[in-house]
Amino acid sequence: MGTLPRTASRTPSYILRSVIALSCLSLLFIIYKVNDFASQTKTVAGHNLDPTPWHPFRPKTFNHDALPSRAYKLLQCSYLACRYTNSKGNATTQDDEDHRRSATSVAKPPQCPEVFRWIHQDLEPWATTKITPAHIEQAKRYAAFRVVIYKGKLYVDLYYACVQSRAMFTIWGLLQMLKRYPGKVPDVDFMFDCMDKPTVERSGHASMPLPLFRYCTNDAHYDIPFPDWSFWGWPETNIEPWDEQFQAIKRGGQETTWRKKQLLAYWKGNPDVGSPVRKELLNCNDSKTYRAQILKQDWDEEAKAGFQQSSLSKQCNHRYKIYAEGYAWSVSLKYILSCGSLALVITPQYEDFFSRGLFPKVNYWPISANAICPSIKSAVDWGHGHVPEAQAIGRRGQEYMENLNMDRVYDYMFHLITEYSKLQDFKPVPPNTAMEVCANSVLCLADDAKQREYLERTRAKPFPGPPCDLQPPDGNLINKWKKEKAAVFQTVEDMNLVNDIPEPVP
Repeated sequence: MGTLPRTASRTPSYILRSVIALSCLSLLFIIYKVNDFASQTKTVAGHNLDPTPWHPFRPKTFNHDALPSRAYKLLQCSYLACRYTNSKGNATTQDDEDHRRSATSVAKPPQCPEVFRWIHQDLEPWATTKITPAHIEQAKRYAAFRVVIYKGKLYVDLYYACVQSRAMFTIWGLLQMLKRYPGKVPDVDFMFDCMDKPTVERSGHASMPLPLFRYCTNDAHYDIPFPDWSFWGWPETNIEPWDEQFQAIKRGGQETTWRKKQLLAYWKGNPDVGSPVRKELLNCNDSKTYRAQILKQDWDEEAKAGFQQSSLSKQCNHRYKIYAEGYAWSVSLKYILSCGSLALVITPQYEDFFSRGLFPKVNYWPISANAICPSIKSAVDWGHGHVPEAQAIGRRGQEYMENLNMDRVYDYMFHLITEYSKLQDFKPVPPNTAMEVCANSVLCLADDAKQREYLERTRAKPFPGPPCDLQPPDGNLINKWKKEKAAVFQTVEDMNLVNDIPEPVP
């Protein structure tokens, strides 16, 4: 007897279409959520950050990758790069281990340069009150980001974007300091502003001084100076990492002997930065009346031309080089001094961490900010009549910068952070809004090939020994330095009013 054939059950077509549609909707929802999450992820490169409101600048633009690709990159760099590094045991190399093992063979560390004494002076406002969580929270109003070093790792809480790659290279410098002194950097919590002018005025914060790290300061502010980003390179202007750039400039200065250098005071820079000093300096561009050659620098045009006319090592052909502050202090001071020419420094309103160790008529010649052009002429005429003395001052300025190599820069960072940590009356812990930053995450976010190149070239190794030996506080000595500088500045001001300048050498 035959049996009826069995028919296979079929899924109705409408169910299959529904499953496909639901899968597509789920995928679109996931993509939307990922993109939304990425659009809220702040990075050291400046993603999803507004410019600082106290110093507005043109918002950053990034590579126009497709949205999913851009979102994946932000999530990969921000949330996965450091986890991978940690899982690899921080990628310690055999070379690093060799450096550590050799530590016992290192002689007693040298004494730190005298300028390091300013660390104690900068932190003196908190010597009695200590630094409390309230200080940190109040300083946030003036900060672009917050730095927390916790158990040897770096965490950053980002509030605003910094111009160009300042934040990225500053944070990279902190990472290299941790790499250089593994296990030695204490836990610390501080606010940082990466723009130019100091903001925490002593007159308005005397009852509660606020600790805020930045690149420069002066006597009217509490801001704490810290080495600027360009020590690790400034890719937007084609300026290389400091140790390499210094050697290139020094070689450039040696290509022309002192006798053959042009007998003019030379300045080349951007006058359009809101600097009254630089605007006034443009009026001095007269080789006969003021013995000066003043040139404008358009960085946008230079970038298009491949920086052919802005090489710092090719700007050492004059006996005299002028330093003029920009919107505030300028990174150009270290490059000007590096030439070995007589640096003519227009009396600055701001100082960075190392410039406070420079002395007028020892490392440079001071120029009156109240009579810039006549003062430049007087300085050049003096140099013509005192050739050995002018050359010696230029050489001492260059030697000062040569001694400020990256070893000393890292030492300054280490000692400043260490002394600061001693003033904290709390145990630093990364806030929930902070993200761990590591070398891999920073490199991952570097959009530009030159950025990545400079970052890679400035990777530090564990140093086989302790940092330099920091001197104890000495407020009387620092006050003595201030008085000596003020006396020289006044002498130069008086000299500009007298016409007994030596005749120029034919």
